[in-house]
Amino acid sequence: MSSSASTVLDFQTASLREINQTLHDETTGSFTIVNPRGAHAVAAGIDSDIQVEIDGPVGYYCAGMHQRGSVVVKGNASTGLAENMMSGTVRITGNATMSAGATACGGLLVIEGNAGSRCGISMKGADIVVGGTVGHMSAFMAQSGNLVVLGDTDSDLGDSIYEARLFIRGDVASLGADCIEKEMREEHLVLLTELLSKAGMAAEPRDFKRFGSGRKLYNFHVDDIDAEVARRTEA
Repeated sequence: MSSSASTVLDFQTASLREINQTLHDETTGSFTIVNPRGAHAVAAGIDSDIQVEIDGPVGYYCAGMHQRGSVVVKGNASTGLAENMMSGTVRITGNATMSAGATACGGLLVIEGNAGSRCGISMKGADIVVGGTVGHMSAFMAQSGNLVVLGDTDSDLGDSIYEARLFIRGDVASLGADCIEKEMREEHLVLLTELLSKAGMAAEPRDFKRFGSGRKLYNFHVDDIDAEVARRTEA
């Protein structure tokens, strides 16, 4: 995004509330935010087809609740990057700390550097692609969506995972409860190829391993469905 074609929003002359309100009021266009200096909740709550570039590091919950459009952070981000995002694209050129993409329900989150602990915790349909490593308990209780990691993972990957898919190229320190390695079928290679392309990451899909739920922690088992239907009918 070229800053000359963008509306510049400067933290030296405007408050966080004023900057975010401007982004909420607009439905089209490009915006460049300068001098963020680690401010929290920058570009949170966007719900339109605008493009936002943030020139510098940000604090907690940047691009939280994001819908439509795109946000690009040129720098690092603190806790909760793109927390509860619904759609659109969020990209960070640096590193993210804890809980990046937490509870994200849709859209694409790209972290070009490393992500800290609990990346993708309780994700519910988003795609998260990490160019570096992720910290411990990433994808904890992840319900659906895809987490792609080009580097290594720390301990307890996918602890208590539901039906999200995890694609890891590097080493896995350890798997969490009920997370197991699964067969990488052709359909998964096709999906992974698409995700890497969307994220702009160069990697060979066949170098990845797939992990997911062993389905041992479920209270309901699909094989018991006939017995459950009969029980409810009798009741």
